[in-house]
Amino acid sequence: MKKKDFIVLGCVILFLLPFFVSETVYSFYKTFNAEHGMIMSFLKFGILSTFGECIGLRISAGVYNRKGFGVLPRAIVWGILGMGISMAMTIFANGVPAFLKTMGMENATTVMGEALSGQKVFVAFCISVAMNTIFAPVFMTLHKITDTHILSHGGTLAGLFTPIQMGEIMANLNWRVQWNFVFKKTIPFFWYPAHTITFLLPGDMRVLFAALLGVALGILLAIATHKK
Repeated sequence: MKKKDFIVLGCVILFLLPFFVSETVYSFYKTFNAEHGMIMSFLKFGILSTFGECIGLRISAGVYNRKGFGVLPRAIVWGILGMGISMAMTIFANGVPAFLKTMGMENATTVMGEALSGQKVFVAFCISVAMNTIFAPVFMTLHKITDTHILSHGGTLAGLFTPIQMGEIMANLNWRVQWNFVFKKTIPFFWYPAHTITFLLPGDMRVLFAALLGVALGILLAIATHKK
């Protein structure tokens, strides 16, 4: 680890410390999180997932930021995507148990509110598989498009709000890496089990845990970007 790594680690500790040592700060967080879920989704993903990408850049290029990387535009995009993830989690967490009920598992809905059991793990796994199979590929591709758009405009905030050349960007994406690494490897081997754990958590903890997983996602996508 270099000096800059210790500085970043120290900043992370200082940022998180008030939530552990101050009951007032933690109570405010819980209240605001309960009353303004989508705003908190924006902030959690905007901060944590962008930090994950910075770590990914550190791994691949040796720096946490560089000219044209666009930390602020990335944070805005992640915040918006985070709200979409929060919405998707709500939809699949309610829809998949309802579907399982039509397939003969009568307690699929109620078991999610009960203590940990094999059936609860099964339902959580089904929710994770459905969300990551149906939603995740679209989400990951959209993120790749916005990431390319940010880079092509020099990482500027003004560039973020210019029209995205969707067709051109999609035509030039490295679909071989997108399929062979992002879809075929990270989804079944990481996201299926990771989000199974997510859906086993209480409802008010799921988005935060998913945002923490966003740190891992940022690293994985950064690795995919630099993968040859």
